[in-house]
Amino acid sequence: MGLANGMARFAAMNAVKDVATADFATEVIERSRQVPVLVDFWAEWCGPCKVLGPTLERLAVEAGGSWELAKVDVDQNQQLAGQFGVQGIPTVVAFRDGQVANRFTGALAEAQVRQFIDSVLPSEMDLRADHGLALLESGDEAGAEAAFRSVLEREPAHEAAGIGMAGILLDRGDRDGALAILGRLAPTEAVRQMAAIARLAGAGDLSDLESAARGGAPEAQLEYAVALAAAGDFETALDTLVTLVADKTGVSDQARLTALDLFEILGPEDPLTAMFRRRLANALF
Repeated sequence: MGLANGMARFAAMNAVKDVATADFATEVIERSRQVPVLVDFWAEWCGPCKVLGPTLERLAVEAGGSWELAKVDVDQNQQLAGQFGVQGIPTVVAFRDGQVANRFTGALAEAQVRQFIDSVLPSEMDLRADHGLALLESGDEAGAEAAFRSVLEREPAHEAAGIGMAGILLDRGDRDGALAILGRLAPTEAVRQMAAIARLAGAGDLSDLESAARGGAPEAQLEYAVALAAAGDFETALDTLVTLVADKTGVSDQARLTALDLFEILGPEDPLTAMFRRRLANALF
């Protein structure tokens, strides 16, 4: 009996944890990339919190590690509560893959809480896609492709499987196939970024294109800019693209679209994105 109690306490310690502002990024955001994390925003004086809290803690222990519970005292972590729009407590925010997946406010009945948890846990297709990614990382491309295709046959818009399969096709030089798969997915940031990479795939030899671009033909300069981007020289590529847009050349629209693709790849926080977005706006108007 003592051993059983000890194991139960050990499980509870791992399934339920108190989290504060200082360790939220590690214990919630990063941890949710491995398993879903439910954050219970609560306070000692909150009556409904004392009703919901024990239910969440018990279910977390019962889950056996399939998800974890992080408890955040709003009185001690007001900044966190404000950051996630907590206006009433208890509020439960579920995180998965580093992002908010779902949320609710109030002391729900246990059946409703279970439904909520089910909505954020990985599905069978999610787990199969994760297996495909693991196979791909281990070098088993054939096994990964089989896993991704089996998911996409059931769920053509499954993001992880679609991105994984698109990556395999790009490695084979099948840009059109990759774009066809990505076109069926919801346009999330990750999907837009992969699609931008796909559109830049197949760039020609950089040295040959550089020589052709010196001739001044807009088409050659556009090809050179794409090759520069593929080689990682985003700044020179964007400078060339914005110049083509500003000069109102016959490839101005394609240059603009290519610049937008590079913004997707770089992300909104990159200094080059901010600088060249301004330059592109000026070039257009």
